[in-house]
Amino acid sequence: METILRPPGELHELVVRVLISAGTAPANAVAVADAVIAAEFDGIPSHGFVRVPFYADQVSSGKIDGHAVPEVKQTAAAIVNVDARHGFAFPAISAGFGVAVSLARGAGIAAVGIRNSHHCGVLGHHVERLAQRGLFGLAFANTPAAMAPWGGARALFGTNPIAFACPRRAAQPLVVDLSVSVAARGKIVMAAGKNQPIPEGWALDEFGRPTTDARAALKGTVVPIGGVKGAALALMVEFLSAALTQSHFGYEASSFFEATGPPPGVGQLFVMFDTNAFGGGAVLDRIEDLCHAISCEAPARIPGERRLASRANVASNGISLPKELFDLLQLRACRRDKISSGSE
Repeated sequence: METILRPPGELHELVVRVLISAGTAPANAVAVADAVIAAEFDGIPSHGFVRVPFYADQVSSGKIDGHAVPEVKQTAAAIVNVDARHGFAFPAISAGFGVAVSLARGAGIAAVGIRNSHHCGVLGHHVERLAQRGLFGLAFANTPAAMAPWGGARALFGTNPIAFACPRRAAQPLVVDLSVSVAARGKIVMAAGKNQPIPEGWALDEFGRPTTDARAALKGTVVPIGGVKGAALALMVEFLSAALTQSHFGYEASSFFEATGPPPGVGQLFVMFDTNAFGGGAVLDRIEDLCHAISCEAPARIPGERRLASRANVASNGISLPKELFDLLQLRACRRDKISSGSE
């Protein structure tokens, strides 16, 4: 497959144009483009440009309200609830953080619940923003059904990512980001689109048989990490991100990848801790003690090192993407440009 390299700024502008052409408000389009570019910087293409046509189609069909303005309410001393109003998750999360971070500074802890939401991109990026402000961050997000309860055959849970981030003294925040399935569903969608097989152990087909056929996997279920333990974690995330926020459970949510149907209406939950309330500098010292032990005494790689290396590479060389996808995005962006200029 032919690939091309382009500067991040050029591709950011392209994503914004595609989303605006589909009917997204400019500010919301920028928020989504920021998330897409950040995923590509980190070498996570399953959450990058490949998502843009799906986002745009869902805006065009009305499944995503491209003009939604999040409704933010402080419902307790350190609790913020945000109604994404079936728009994109990214503006809703930012709006919630805008209130909750100051609450965490005062109370030592705060939580943000997002309801009526959509795909939130790379979950770790949101908690990383908190760590950059000196906070510990925890995040939980449920997604449309793709995983069966342990011992069951019907998909009820999503791949349900969880993420954590904490600040460090003289380094970028430490970020842990993982789905409770062996692989994110977006990777299977990418493989299906390229007619490529998936690794063994990722998924089961609709008859409950192990499969390496990506298309068969999309008709079946994904496999939880750690077997029964991963399925239990998926259940936990459903309660934290959907029950607490009165959002749809995975089995009630429509697909992130289809333009038809009602909005998915999933939820996200973020919990943040102010390190100053727990000891300030002493907390950072303890973080460095363990990081030193991991890198020097084990020795082993600290989570996030590959992500940071990818960022440095993209900053120097640009973002690589399939030429076919780039051409598709250009075509979608040009449709609105022609209409705006009066040529159609």
